[in-house]
Amino acid sequence: MIYPKIPLAQSIIEICLAKGITNIIISPGSRNAPLTIGFAQNSNFTCYSIADERCAAFFALGIAQQIKKPTAIVCTSGSALLNYYPAVAEAFYSQIPLIVISADRPQSKIDIGDGQTIRQENVFQNHSVFNANLTEEASEENDLKINRAIETAILQKGPVHINAPFEEPLYETVEALSVQPKITHSEEIIGSKTIENVAAFVSIWNAAKRKLIMVGVNEANGIDQEIIDNLAQDPSVVVLTETTSNLHHPDFINSIDTLITPFEDVDFKELNPDVLVTFGGMIVSKRIKGFLRKHKPKEHWHIDTLRAYDTFNALTQHFVMQPNDFFKDLLSKTEYTKSKYAEKIGTIYNFRKIRRNEYLEKIPFSDFKVFEKVIESLPKNSQLQISNSSAIRYAQLIHIDPSIEVFCNRGTSGIDGSTSTAIGASVGSGKPNVFITGDISFLYDSNALWNTYIPKNFKIILINNGGGGIFRILPGHEEKPVFNTYFETSHHLTAEHLAKMYQFNYLTASDTSSLETKIQELYAQDDTPAILEIFTPTAENDVVLKQYFKELK
Repeated sequence: MIYPKIPLAQSIIEICLAKGITNIIISPGSRNAPLTIGFAQNSNFTCYSIADERCAAFFALGIAQQIKKPTAIVCTSGSALLNYYPAVAEAFYSQIPLIVISADRPQSKIDIGDGQTIRQENVFQNHSVFNANLTEEASEENDLKINRAIETAILQKGPVHINAPFEEPLYETVEALSVQPKITHSEEIIGSKTIENVAAFVSIWNAAKRKLIMVGVNEANGIDQEIIDNLAQDPSVVVLTETTSNLHHPDFINSIDTLITPFEDVDFKELNPDVLVTFGGMIVSKRIKGFLRKHKPKEHWHIDTLRAYDTFNALTQHFVMQPNDFFKDLLSKTEYTKSKYAEKIGTIYNFRKIRRNEYLEKIPFSDFKVFEKVIESLPKNSQLQISNSSAIRYAQLIHIDPSIEVFCNRGTSGIDGSTSTAIGASVGSGKPNVFITGDISFLYDSNALWNTYIPKNFKIILINNGGGGIFRILPGHEEKPVFNTYFETSHHLTAEHLAKMYQFNYLTASDTSSLETKIQELYAQDDTPAILEIFTPTAENDVVLKQYFKELK
């Protein structure tokens, strides 16, 4: 076995191995050579080399998202480290464990005019759950910091930063370890299995005639079918599920904006809950957030083992437990409440779905029509990754088959690493993976394709409407040069040459007929990664979408 000669590097590598951190994403550099040598020459680790640090970090985030264990990213000193920041922030808000290991110059070299040096210590302090600033020599104190960083990433489901200063020479190796690092152990905090003071909450639940349950970003198969059926059958319960909730039942409302956008104040009073129960991550729908902030529930209970954001300025109780445990305990002690709540809201939603189908039948080729066709074509039991901005919002309006797992970087809702995350997730899951993205998001993260680990069956569906279509949907759109240049970012670029450079199969569609043909071609090919680029009419897209909400009434 070959080891780096520097003892501190040996300690980091050995502690990672002992803690089961075996997926290592390395960006080339010199200062991190001791770590690169140690990780890459040890067969216990699976190492990936990705040159662009921003892409590397999002790729690692995608793997961690799927394997539900930390991945480590390793970089050289200087600005390389700062390129990790977007993914670090996403991991922080999406509660995904990520271990940043940065090589640094010794502290004596910082701020004296030496090359490739910045103030690396605590650089992620605002968006990390632990920062381990190591000293140059291997020591028990350093070992404890490394252990604690990794344990914190696991327990708090977030990013940690280990900053390791190395002095030259950097490339020397030895055949035996010169350290025996201290390994510590911590017990996972799972949360309570039962509700504390349950009688009080049972009383509130039984008395409430309008109970609204809303589910944000959520893992598939996290809630027992018995609980799902119980909630669906309770006449006093309405369940709103977002596309990223991965929670399904025919009686749940899976397109929140389709239900509530046409509402007027009198309708909102009908929906306004006595008790709001939320679990899962960030909510996409701005409309539901606006509604609940204006029409506040008497009680808002949030269920999460770690965090409880007061998203609607109405939080009354945080249950530190798994949602499945919460409902198992609560529903075993409660009864159905006589109510017309679910029936009334369900009737409205069923009417909206009829109007939606009628509208989709008659609309011209546009973003909305493309999302309908693309989503209904997705292979069953596949995994869907969606980029942010307009892509996730359109996806919220279309029914997705329950067998398909859906993911999106909703922690910070950024477009910057969507493609890299999707590729990492495809590697991490091993499942057939489809990535739906918009043109600006795709172009912004085009270095994601500079990656030799992309599975052959990975597919990108790129909807190119010639700019940032989200800004045409938002209030303030005017067809003027300032808007087109600085907000929409109008362009005439395509993915054709990128596909050729990175050896992707490349298909195009520009109308309904060619789309249906090319989608079939896309799924028939599994020998090479592929991009289907769909060109939609820039000026018509927002008109079609805005008219949709008018015709739901």
